[in-house]
Amino acid sequence: MNPLIFYKCLADETRLRSLLLITCEGELCVCELTEALGESQPKVSRHLAQLRSCGLLEDRRQGQWVFYRLAPSVPDWTKKVLQRTLDAERTFIDENLRKLHRMGDRPERARICC
Repeated sequence: MNPLIFYKCLADETRLRSLLLITCEGELCVCELTEALGESQPKVSRHLAQLRSCGLLEDRRQGQWVFYRLAPSVPDWTKKVLQRTLDAERTFIDENLRKLHRMGDRPERARICC
């Protein structure tokens, strides 16, 4: 991944918070991000689509839910940047995490057996 593309993709607060929340939680659906960010579903979906087009996220459908996670093709250096950001500035998403964890009726993720 080109560093310029990576940092341009993070140059919006909604995209940055979404990506950090997904990095922290592993996988989130649109409804969870909408709740955590306090933003409308169309706005969150638009930003997730941009992150997907940058190659940072991939999505999967499970019934009515669409879940997002880091794309497996994301280079290690980008994962390290995101993790170091979380480690150094967790307070940036603390309120978002509180909203997420207070959310009722969070969608159940499919259990994958290996």
